Amino acid sequence: MSSADFWITIGLLTLATFLTRGSFFLLGNAVKLPPRLQHALRYAPAAAMAAIIAPDLLLAPGSVALDWFNPRLLAAIGAAIFFLATRRLLGTIIVGMALFTVFRFLM
Repeated sequence: MSSADFWITIGLLTLATFLTRGSFFLLGNAVKLPPRLQHALRYAPAAAMAAIIAPDLLLAPGSVALDWFNPRLLAAIGAAIFFLATRRLLGTIIVGMALFTVFRFLM
């Protein structure tokens, strides 16, 4: 790949990213999303977060680790219980990291 091809690729990818992500700002109210789609898009951040976190919690190198010796899974369960009891996000992060540290050293 030559230098010119490299910079053309970067330019085209930048343009594609700008158009797809900025289309809602560029078009403004000209395009109205259907209510069902608007409702479905409310779940997109939670789905993306679950897709990022779940493999790290459930997979050990090479296999699924659904046992009581998985410190990440135990810490996540403890943090979830803390969040359900208190509804405090910062505390949930602190408790989850503290539990992960403790479980990692114990196992």
